Amino acid sequence: MIDKNQTCGIGQDSMPYLTCLIHIFEEWFGVEQLEDYLNFANYLLWVFTPLILLILPYFTIFLLYLTIIFLHIYKRKNVLKEAYSHNLWDGARKTVATLWDGHAAVWHGYEVHGMEKIPEEGPALIIFYHGAIPIDFYYFMAKIFIHKGRTCRVVADHFVFKIPGLFRWLYEKFRYPFAPMYGGFPVKLRTYLGDPIPYDPEITAEELAEKTKNAVQALIDKHQRIPGNIMSALLERFHKNQKIN
Repeated sequence: MIDKNQTCGIGQDSMPYLTCLIHIFEEWFGVEQLEDYLNFANYLLWVFTPLILLILPYFTIFLLYLTIIFLHIYKRKNVLKEAYSHNLWDGARKTVATLWDGHAAVWHGYEVHGMEKIPEEGPALIIFYHGAIPIDFYYFMAKIFIHKGRTCRVVADHFVFKIPGLFRWLYEKFRYPFAPMYGGFPVKLRTYLGDPIPYDPEITAEELAEKTKNAVQALIDKHQRIPGNIMSALLERFHKNQKIN
């Protein structure tokens, strides 16, 4: 409240304008100690300003990515609606595949070259060469399911469970799939499918393995840049799609 010996006017006993304004608001709203509330609000603003300045830009970026993924799913709404109308499980699988495909497009600009080489029906064995974490293989499986309507059954070599031994021990001990994580940068990712190797009953398993190894190595030599460079891989996100001979 304003003391009777003080006024909000100009003069010897006048109060500071801001203080006077606070007292006027206190009378209007019937609230006491409004100045203390304002000081506390100012203190909270001072405490949380650095946090807001650090988090808000990342939240904005996250919101942009989330919007793009949502639009990516919305673009396929008719396909998803039809899948759910026929079979709930098929609709759920297509939804998950679309989410992964959206993440692949947003975070890595993921591309598959040679999708036409995967047969529409009948068995096929895909020998896949991936990086330290098989994130590109998840994207690849999503692409196959969306464009071919086919699912993959994964087979891993025993070597995967031996190196590094610590993670195998943790899995055996706690039954939790511990695994080291590497990378995660939003670099450009591409998957190249080589020419099919037709089944030949005349060759042995060892000969087929050697033939497959040479074919995979040829794809690596043709398309993989060695040594790799994170900065150049990031800059590839801004390049147009490469022409594949």
